[in-house]
Amino acid sequence: MSTTPSVQTIVNYIRDHRCFSHPIFEHWSTVAPGPTAVGALFHQIQNFCASTRPGRNFPEALGSLKLDTSSHLLQEIVESEENHGPELATMAGYIMNRAAGAPVNPDLDDQAAVEAKLKQCSDDLLGSLPGYIQSSGLLQQVQTAIEVFERRESTAEEITYKNLGTALALEMISNRHLIPGEKICLIDSGLYEATLEDAEMHYLLEHWGEAGAEEQHEKNAVAALDAILDERTFPLAMEGARDFLESLVAVWDVLDSALLASGQRRELVSV
Repeated sequence: MSTTPSVQTIVNYIRDHRCFSHPIFEHWSTVAPGPTAVGALFHQIQNFCASTRPGRNFPEALGSLKLDTSSHLLQEIVESEENHGPELATMAGYIMNRAAGAPVNPDLDDQAAVEAKLKQCSDDLLGSLPGYIQSSGLLQQVQTAIEVFERRESTAEEITYKNLGTALALEMISNRHLIPGEKICLIDSGLYEATLEDAEMHYLLEHWGEAGAEEQHEKNAVAALDAILDERTFPLAMEGARDFLESLVAVWDVLDSALLASGQRRELVSV
């Protein structure tokens, strides 16, 4: 008699993946990158994060499959993530200013100006890398990671189940790797003399810890996947989780190598 696959199997796979414990944020703390490198890092991270927020047709696709519980849980995540772009830009500009010791981003509320500066930094430091997309300032690895979330446009049944696996991997990585990692390098390191109480760091405060948004998002994603998992949907969900993890770890690898020298302290270009 076959055993129905458990969501815990996918959770364990995500925890064991190299992406889950990637050292990029520890290396950030070690290297203390200059403001241009900080800007380049944030440009890539900010664009990737922006791609993960829209639900597109994903909640509706779940609803059309009569998976109302999963649809509701995913819609809660989507609504919670709305309008976080300006706060992330403010935080990036603030940290860049601290790294420079000067107001290289004079108006932190001007999202367009801050993001333009981040792209300029990326162009300066990463523009010569193979596959770099000049129009967007994105590494090819970041574009590939973004394309995983563009699948949310589809309402096809198999892709919808893959998207549930991707959603679980995203929320686990965000809650247990990305947000804690940002706290390590931006707050705990002391590099920028920033605190979670700084108004400019509200993005991180809102996402951090047991009371933060990411903790609830992970619970929602686990419940949404658990509600639909069986022998048919399990391999599709696992594939979706794998697609996300493999694409994001490729992003971390190239950023770590190009901007942080894999944890080896070196001089980086200043603004």
